[in-house]
Amino acid sequence: MIEKKTNLHPRNKHNMGYDFKELIKTSPELSPFVILNKYNNQSIDFANPEAVSMLNKSLLKHHYKIEYWNIPKGYLSPPIPGRADYIHYLADLLASSNNDKIPKGKKIKCLDIGVGANCIYPIIGNKEYNWSFIGSDIEPIAIKSAKNIIENNKLERNIKIKLQKSSKNIFKGIINDNKFDLTICNPPFHTSLREANAGTIRKLNNLKNLKKKQNNKVISKRNNAPILNFGGKSNELWCEGGEKKFIEKMIIQSKEFSLSCFWFTTLVAKKTHLKHIYYTLDKVKATEVKIIEMSQGNKISRVIAWTFLTKEQQDKWINKRWK
Repeated sequence: MIEKKTNLHPRNKHNMGYDFKELIKTSPELSPFVILNKYNNQSIDFANPEAVSMLNKSLLKHHYKIEYWNIPKGYLSPPIPGRADYIHYLADLLASSNNDKIPKGKKIKCLDIGVGANCIYPIIGNKEYNWSFIGSDIEPIAIKSAKNIIENNKLERNIKIKLQKSSKNIFKGIINDNKFDLTICNPPFHTSLREANAGTIRKLNNLKNLKKKQNNKVISKRNNAPILNFGGKSNELWCEGGEKKFIEKMIIQSKEFSLSCFWFTTLVAKKTHLKHIYYTLDKVKATEVKIIEMSQGNKISRVIAWTFLTKEQQDKWINKRWK
């Protein structure tokens, strides 16, 4: 039985849930990880990092024709449906500036800030809309992994990966003389490694799939560290000041590149951060701000988008780059 999800974007390929029968046809190696849940539906153990990784491999192969997808152990293996939602809503964002017509093709250039070892956003954006991408990251191992995925799937002409050499900079050293129609970012959420671990413990306790508990916390048997089902290294999960500070920094630095990008965007996980984000956008004098709400299951998130371009500058941009 496939239960339809009604809260994903209408164009999201994962709207009908996970069809494990078809996924196994595409990727037989997924079969050992498929179990029956308490509702007697096929599922996987989402507390098992190997199962999550194999599900992602199967989804990417089945829906996006990605034959090779491997990431180093411990790096973020994100839920594909939610990542796809962000891309589809960004397509709608571009369409809202273009008489409701989605601009497609390699002429649409996107920057993924913090592309990670998984390279998910460039893959989905390119496969769904044929957009071209530059993915940046401060982590050399993540850069190597993303490049490996691109090369093995022969996507080098459409997706480029760049190392951000300075952890202080978000755009400088990456944008340079390029022009981007979109920037994408899933910012580090937590303020510290300890907070990130506590968040993982809460998530695993909610999943109710791990047996060993101590002091009401789920721990691993090896080193008392939480087992990350979706993974994630320090720069992927936390930074000083967390999501709020990172987005503030991004907004302030985006001002320097006000004529180099049409729409700057980022995910915002915590609704309580919006007040400060709006304040910062007003401070840098963004000419237009949009908020896009998304939901996957019980999780509510949103995308904040801003531009510094005037209406006249937007029209010139569209006529030159999108027509």
